[in-house]
Amino acid sequence: MHTAVFSSDASQTPEELIKSAKALGIKHVSVTEHFDMDYPHKDECFVFDLEEYGKVFPSWRSLSEKVGGPELNMGIEIGWQPHLNDRIIGTVNALPFDTVLLSAHVFRGSEIFYSTECPLIPRKERNKEYISLLARMARELDCYDIIAHYDYINRYIEDKDSAVFYKDCPEEFDELFDVLIKKDKALEINTSSIDKQIVKGSSYIMPDPDIIRRYISMGGKLITIGSDAHKSDRIGLHFEKTAKYLKSLGVSEVFYYKNRQPVSDPEFSDYF
Repeated sequence: MHTAVFSSDASQTPEELIKSAKALGIKHVSVTEHFDMDYPHKDECFVFDLEEYGKVFPSWRSLSEKVGGPELNMGIEIGWQPHLNDRIIGTVNALPFDTVLLSAHVFRGSEIFYSTECPLIPRKERNKEYISLLARMARELDCYDIIAHYDYINRYIEDKDSAVFYKDCPEEFDELFDVLIKKDKALEINTSSIDKQIVKGSSYIMPDPDIIRRYISMGGKLITIGSDAHKSDRIGLHFEKTAKYLKSLGVSEVFYYKNRQPVSDPEFSDYF
């Protein structure tokens, strides 16, 4: 989740996040503020004062404890570009994060949200290139815990028959999964991506089952479910539906991260 304090595209305050999560009965929250260095769109800024974040976060955690809210874990979502590896390592080492997400928002030099080129690329070519990019990202760095929203490339494609399919790029997915499994890193199922499919009336709402089954068959065990909530009414978005869907595909547990270590999430025990 993201807050308006450090993520410029979010609107919820920490107080609103805590209140909403508490009302939903959510016991663990990872706040993963956006940190995208060399963001190509100069009118937006997705970096923040890391020292200030480290100073402020304990007060958020104390507030949540005081009101009986969720356990807050300090995280970061770092946007990857090929030239940023050393700077990303330095960023991760700057604070004692609980959770580090690695994501790719920039594709062919443009943020996917703003890209006019992306929707014009044939689906198979687009998916193949993006998953290959994620595989490279996962391979070149070790300082992360989770690969975020592998299907971000499709999030703003309006074609109702479009999604990210294993069949489009099996070699690229296998490479990504091989890296994640060997490095004990997690694959995120992002429920904001699911919601986007619902909103546009897509023929494919849930993640491609072949992707999940292949990850499991290769030995993948670490899966996280993230709402990617930027405002309080999206916290826990489609969690129950997603957990039950994953169970139907053979997933037996999901995880969250604390002190950079995966913890099996008891909140989902009823679904599994």
